[in-house]
Amino acid sequence: MRPALLLFCAALVVAGCSSSRPSIGPVGPARTFALSGFQPVRMARPGVHRLSFTIRQPSGAPLTTYRTGPGPHVGVHLIVVRRDLGAIIHRHPPVGANGRIVQAVDFPTPGPYRVLVDAYPAVKGGPRNFQLHQDVRVAGPYRPQPLPPFSRTVDVDGYRVVLSGPRTLHAIEPAYLVARVTDPRGRPVTFRPWYGALAHAIFFRNGTLDYFHTHVCGPSTPGCTSVLGGTSIKGLSTKPGKLQVGVLLPVAGTWRLFLQFQGGGRILTAPFTLTVR
Repeated sequence: MRPALLLFCAALVVAGCSSSRPSIGPVGPARTFALSGFQPVRMARPGVHRLSFTIRQPSGAPLTTYRTGPGPHVGVHLIVVRRDLGAIIHRHPPVGANGRIVQAVDFPTPGPYRVLVDAYPAVKGGPRNFQLHQDVRVAGPYRPQPLPPFSRTVDVDGYRVVLSGPRTLHAIEPAYLVARVTDPRGRPVTFRPWYGALAHAIFFRNGTLDYFHTHVCGPSTPGCTSVLGGTSIKGLSTKPGKLQVGVLLPVAGTWRLFLQFQGGGRILTAPFTLTVR
């Protein structure tokens, strides 16, 4: 996006420095990365639907090359969240040679959803990553559910997650939460790598759906540092059953943390409601 913005700023400078009416014509909007050919945006019923799209570069060409390597900051992260934050799906879809991305997604209920695309391009001079989104709708009766209040303990499929940390979280200030996870027998969970990390912490703000995503890594999963502005944060796990989760949220409000990890060969999601001052 930087070249496009530079061209746009250059056009403004030319117009501003001219001593008479400029003859360059109207200045159009700066070109940016964008979703192209996204489908479907409406689905007749809940269930599995194949989402497909291409990311268009500022030049208009499809984006075909993405970062690769160890760690989670590679490729494309596809995150689908229901607008009331009552459901989430997280995938890392493959990218076709022509840049087309196709991913089957199981929508559990009717209602409005946001499809968020967090991309890590391998483009010279391009950004480290960027997010795009598309709102979609699954037909059927939808009754948005209010977020539950904060609870330190969440049980999911027999696994228990207990969260501890600072009493108050502040926007733009890094903080750490500690999640202690036990399996159905009460034993500390041995975390297995999934999508390049031992755990994923996905944050959405209630109402506006602002987004942030951090990871928890161990010795076998490097490259988990997340960045917001000039501040970075990194989650860490050094022993079974304990996750140190980095929190770095851009604005105040009520946020939903979806803490995801692998347990018993399945991906489990423990949701928590957080208040950020």
